[in-house]
Amino acid sequence: MSIRVPLPAVVAAILLGSCSDDVVPDRTSTASGGDPLLARALNDPLMVDPDLAYRNEANAAITIRHDHALPPLRANEGADGRAREAARLALLEGGAIVDLPDPMSGEGPRALGGLGTANAILGALGADRACSTGLGEGFAWAARLPELASIMPHGMVSHAAGSDANGCSVRVIRYVTAAAPNDVLEYHYNRANRGGLRVARFGTPADSVRGSRGGTQLIVQARPGPNGMSAVDLIYWQLRATP
Repeated sequence: MSIRVPLPAVVAAILLGSCSDDVVPDRTSTASGGDPLLARALNDPLMVDPDLAYRNEANAAITIRHDHALPPLRANEGADGRAREAARLALLEGGAIVDLPDPMSGEGPRALGGLGTANAILGALGADRACSTGLGEGFAWAARLPELASIMPHGMVSHAAGSDANGCSVRVIRYVTAAAPNDVLEYHYNRANRGGLRVARFGTPADSVRGSRGGTQLIVQARPGPNGMSAVDLIYWQLRATP
């Protein structure tokens, strides 16, 4: 006995069968109601603040969960190598990479890992009082860094503060990366050197890179962090001449 299947059903079956794991259906129109701004908010990745990464929930624009602990940020296998290669490729766009030198003798900048506020960090580094007045917090400050103080590729900002008032442009940034501390310092050493700063590396009391020129200062410290990550403190300030 033969069974006749309607042609529309055959076409529908073929179309469904052609879908594979490599094809992701577009749910933007359903989730956003056709609003392109809402569609972007639903689907754009979070670029900073890994503690809030779990809130990037497509198709759940209204719900924000508060009933669980924040997920720990962990370095996956091979993530350190990928972060290192991304940093080196970014540096190679500007020329040859200078190897990170051995630490100089003597004391470098004070260890910053145990300090909890931007003002405490700036005070420990001896920054001009103008640089620690009227600081504001927000991740926008991490996006407003000069190239000589730019954050590593794959770096994820956890705290940012800054100001462009009182004759001082200042940034206090904390970020984490899967790259090893030495790779972090090599990246910032090269950036600072290319930016015209006089750069030195110190081993005590913390592994640091410090660059200076006139009223410009850059201090970067990198240390092992939790879950295989490296924790980085980046402090930059530039005193502007008053008219």
